Amino acid sequence: QLVESGGGLVQVGGSLRLTCAASGRTFSSYAMGWFRQAPGKEREFLGGTIKSGSSTYYPDSVKGRFTISRDNSKDTAYLPINNLPPEDTAVYLCAADQSLHTLVVVNPDFWGQGTQVTVSS
Repeated sequence: QLVESGGGLVQVGGSLRLTCAASGRTFSSYAMGWFRQAPGKEREFLGGTIKSGSSTYYPDSVKGRFTISRDNSKDTAYLPINNLPPEDTAVYLCAADQSLHTLVVVNPDFWGQGTQVTVSS
């Protein structure tokens, strides 16, 4: 099970740190990723980390904006978001898969329910 938290209403330029807490399986056996889905738009991949957390991958579209991390001792992944613009308003979801490649290219095995981030101007 994956449970996201940390979303909410924030003003333009503000910051949040989203958290994805995992339970029920060995967290360190899974690559983790973050996605978001804005109203009327396709789901967007934001980045992912391999099982150990020693390597991350970001698509060119968001490179430099996000820094994904994980703490395997806490079964938790993190997505800090800084300097939020209104277009970052979306539901943010974490996902897990045994392969980072599969997570990015195909479809992750496991999804959280998402946490809403709303950026107000």
